Amino acid sequence: MDGISSYNAFLAVHKPQLVLSGVPEHFWQTLSKKLRDQIFDSGFAFQLVQIDYEDEIKMPYEPIWSVMAVRDIDKSDPDQIYLIDHAWTFKANNVKNNLRNVPGLLSRMCNLMQITSEDTEDQIEKVSQNVWQYAHSYSIGGNEFSVEERLPVWYVLDELGSGIIHSDNPNFRAVPFIHVPDQLTYTLLFPIKNVEEGDTITRNFIEGDYSDAVQREAMLIPWKHYDHFNEDFSQQEPGKKYFIEGHIIETLPNLDVLLQVNNSLKKFKVFSEYSLIKDHLTAPEFEIIDNEDEADILWLTSHFKNYDEFSVNFPNKYINQFPFEYIITIKDLLAIISRRSMSEDNNASHDKLETAPAWLPATFNMKTEFPRLVSYYMQRKQNGLDNHWICKPYNLARGLDTYITDNLYFLCRLPLTGPKVAQKYIHNPVLFHRPDIGLVKFDIRYVILLKSVNPTQVYVYKNFFLRFANKPFALNNFEDYEQHFTVMNYTDGVTLFRMLCADFKDEWNKQYDNYSWVEIEESIFRMFGELFTAATSKEPPCGIGKSPQSRALYAADIILSWDTCKSKIQPKLLEINWMPDCQRACVYYPNFYNDIFSVLFLDKDVATCTKIL
Repeated sequence: MDGISSYNAFLAVHKPQLVLSGVPEHFWQTLSKKLRDQIFDSGFAFQLVQIDYEDEIKMPYEPIWSVMAVRDIDKSDPDQIYLIDHAWTFKANNVKNNLRNVPGLLSRMCNLMQITSEDTEDQIEKVSQNVWQYAHSYSIGGNEFSVEERLPVWYVLDELGSGIIHSDNPNFRAVPFIHVPDQLTYTLLFPIKNVEEGDTITRNFIEGDYSDAVQREAMLIPWKHYDHFNEDFSQQEPGKKYFIEGHIIETLPNLDVLLQVNNSLKKFKVFSEYSLIKDHLTAPEFEIIDNEDEADILWLTSHFKNYDEFSVNFPNKYINQFPFEYIITIKDLLAIISRRSMSEDNNASHDKLETAPAWLPATFNMKTEFPRLVSYYMQRKQNGLDNHWICKPYNLARGLDTYITDNLYFLCRLPLTGPKVAQKYIHNPVLFHRPDIGLVKFDIRYVILLKSVNPTQVYVYKNFFLRFANKPFALNNFEDYEQHFTVMNYTDGVTLFRMLCADFKDEWNKQYDNYSWVEIEESIFRMFGELFTAATSKEPPCGIGKSPQSRALYAADIILSWDTCKSKIQPKLLEINWMPDCQRACVYYPNFYNDIFSVLFLDKDVATCTKIL
């Protein structure tokens, strides 16, 4: 293939990536040739040097290495684009495993980070702590890839690339680039300013426009002095705009039309996109049909948004969703809603660094509240308090892209990997003794039914569901999924420990005979009541909307935690799930959907459901 044909083939595959990454077009042809011929010629333009701090004390954020230009570099010269190798590519929850098992990796990272310890485990610990000053990330876009394939990938550049230091006013850019034919990732290094021989090569580690300058400063903590560690960490509820931003616009039902409706059906026709309902809704008052137009009840698995049109055109139909219910099913909004339930007697205590309500772990939006998270983190550190955090995306489940850490540098790197919340990790959970393993972490899932808003009617399905870790709990080995997480039914090759709630209560009475399960469950139900009172206390978009046609089912995941003196058990709300997997419910309790639908649509009282609002 001649040069022109080869270049055209290169562009056909890579042009969108080059444009998206902002690589100037005059470098493209040289890049194509260097990739084709595997030309790594950065050594002719740059030199890696170790910084000598002489008698000065090196601060943790100050670099070990620097890179200098060994010749003049003109930013308009098409040859001045360079391929930089990646020394290490990894997932954030696999760092220590890689260092133990990839030959030569640990010694190379120790040399790069100038770690001199001779103890292997100490080396692994220090590299895993320091790597976030060197690591960068990318993710693959496009709906043709699975969620797992689109999760962030972390990488450390080779020694030369890792020696390039940060500047707010850089002379080079470095962007990751996937060469599709060989499925290898490189970093492209190219000038954005003219550079003279002897100049230090710099890049901007935090690219992008930030309206909040302090947010950007906080993200640069691994490489720059930071002045705001002791500032106020208190949180304020954002305005209406925040609740709408990034969400598909929803309409509200026409309540005047719905006031005229009188549903007195003896039998409801149910259209369901969820196969479990088709199989398990057997009560004679309901008939499963396949025609959506003829249905009285629509039970959809896709998000519904147009309640205005629905109320006008189908006033006699029901739907399994409420307007703006996402304010409790998306993690950043759930935290905002939960904080509404604070009362005068449970307000946050800044002296004790306690946040409120007591049932919500301290939660910060890493996109909009990161400086407050940093302040809270540092003040906890100064007070000798546990400082482990679990960082998770707004809207993913199954533990995907979720990390537990007490490393501030790692926290500072995460805002660039997509919208996340950082939530105080429950470091003192109530544990359950599994005879085969010992004391393990567990969480509890309750099914919650929202029957109406304004007036707000909420029921809880009393048969809760349990999930258990597979290894004894301890505040270590945070990369070990089976030690710190409880959702095992989506992970291949792991044991799924099952227990019915009735058996759990019996076992609880043996293991914790001083703590009445009845009283604990009452506190859990109070928590749910406070949450839904807060969630329906404001008009949309800041609250769930009134819709007489709506009925909904959610799953609430909670964990039990000890207070500081281990004298009281406090339920902690982890998340509220939309369209939860109810397969176990149907297997354990065959009348599950009969009971649920009887409460939601027949106004029946059933023994398995308790009204809490």
